[in-house]
Amino acid sequence: MADDAKKGNAIVETIKTIVYALLIAGVFRTLFFQPFWIPSGSMKETLLIGDFLFVNKMAYGYSYASCPSVIMPGIGINIDAEDICGMFRGDNSRLFGSEPERGDVVVFRHPVTGRDFIKRVVGLPGDRIQMRQGVLSINDVPVELTPDGVFTETFEPQGPQGTRPRCANGPVGQGGACEKLRFIETFPEGGSHIVLDIGPQSMDDTGVYMVPEGHFFFMGDNRDNSSDSRLPQSAGGVGFVPFENLIGRADRVMFSSAGRSMLFFWTWRGDRFFKAVE
Repeated sequence: MADDAKKGNAIVETIKTIVYALLIAGVFRTLFFQPFWIPSGSMKETLLIGDFLFVNKMAYGYSYASCPSVIMPGIGINIDAEDICGMFRGDNSRLFGSEPERGDVVVFRHPVTGRDFIKRVVGLPGDRIQMRQGVLSINDVPVELTPDGVFTETFEPQGPQGTRPRCANGPVGQGGACEKLRFIETFPEGGSHIVLDIGPQSMDDTGVYMVPEGHFFFMGDNRDNSSDSRLPQSAGGVGFVPFENLIGRADRVMFSSAGRSMLFFWTWRGDRFFKAVE
């Protein structure tokens, strides 16, 4: 009987340890850092498919979107942040809130679908944003674009989704060199980053977007392969993103996998460990 009691106590202690660990992990993920794995090429070459990073959730304070989502379709788990913290949604405010700066790379919740997106902030509340012949204009001032060579990658399926890149020199056969024009984009008030271009596209010329108060305008660095604020939500885009939908700022890539899983350590990119996000 004593042995049975000891076994029972050991099982209870194990369960308690697991529960405590999950609670601690949940609090840590809610308040401090959230892991994020880059699934698409919309932020190339700043972020590549397979980059793994932690999102700084302290950067902009906390809202309903700070609560973690747990989505594991393989075992039927689909817990959304709104399921846990939806009661706090709606007033577009944040606890200890701090607005992002232009140029920040931010993870946010899509205003309609709730999916996590990662893009660059290009428009702040009250800004006038427009694309003119492929050049971003902020408050009627075009950004500075400096040619910086060519970004080259292999034309092949990338990441778990097996998507193939779009190329400026296409069509390109399997295993061929896929090229995009590379530019350094500098905002009128300073701050530079790399953007990619594959040639004239429908979203290279747009009307003027007036960013509402309490909202932000996002774009991907891979400009011709990004679903972002240039398209309204009704057309499958992102539209203007409310302040309360921001999750956090991406500061540094921890490691990166060029394979179909981040567990395939032989496909890890050695030059991207702890790489700063610029």
